[in-house]
Amino acid sequence: MATAEPEVQEEDAADLKFPKEFDQAETLLSSEVYLLLEHRRQQSEQQEDMTEMSEVFLKMLNYTQRMARFKNRETIRAVRTLLASKPLHKFEVAQIGNLCPETAEEAKALIPSLENKLEDDELEEILKDVQSKKTFQ
Repeated sequence: MATAEPEVQEEDAADLKFPKEFDQAETLLSSEVYLLLEHRRQQSEQQEDMTEMSEVFLKMLNYTQRMARFKNRETIRAVRTLLASKPLHKFEVAQIGNLCPETAEEAKALIPSLENKLEDDELEEILKDVQSKKTFQ
C-alpha cells in the first residue's frame, strides 16, 4: 500500500504564497532595520567592554542606511500606518515601503500580487501619499 506524499506548496511571492514559517513573521522596512541596527551599534559603543562589531554587522548597517527610504521614526511610523490601513498583504506593505514605486504601473511590475488587488487610481493615491512622506523628512 502506497502512502500519500504530503503536498508541497510551491512558493511564489507574486501570488503571496510563502512557506508556513512566514505566517507568524513580521515584515520590516529597510528603514526599520537600519534604526534597529543603529540602536544596537550605539548600545555597543556605550558598553565599557566595547565589543568590536562584526564585519557582517557593519556591512548590513551601511547597506540598510543606503537603502532606507525614510530617515526618522515618525516618518517610518506614518508610512507604516498609512500602508497598514490599506487592503495590502504584509509583504506588499514592505515592498511598497522599500521600493517606493512612483506609479501604479511601476508598482504592479515590481510587485505582481498588486495586479488585481487595487484599481490604478487607488494605488496611485497610496503611492503619492508614501512619496509625500519621503519629501517631508
